[in-house]
Amino acid sequence: MKITTLIVLFASSLFFSHAFATETLSEKAGATKVEMNRDANKSMNRVDEATCTGTDTECAKQKAQNRGEEAKDYVKDKSSEIKNKVD
Repeated sequence: MKITTLIVLFASSLFFSHAFATETLSEKAGATKVEMNRDANKSMNRVDEATCTGTDTECAKQKAQNRGEEAKDYVKDKSSEIKNKVD
């Protein structure tokens, strides 16, 4: 009876345990590099938008495209960062 109780407790503890992984140093450095690149692109987009000499609709179109690109890059970078944390 004691053996089966121990086996059940051991099996249930394995079932309910969680594994936590961390990023390696190279993955953290890569994430930092990507974030800096994304921030630089964002800054360049803001400068381009501020110096836009076209019509209001052209400037709004450019601004919307820039925001869409920035959102796409952010999602792509964060998904790869999450993947690295899970690996």
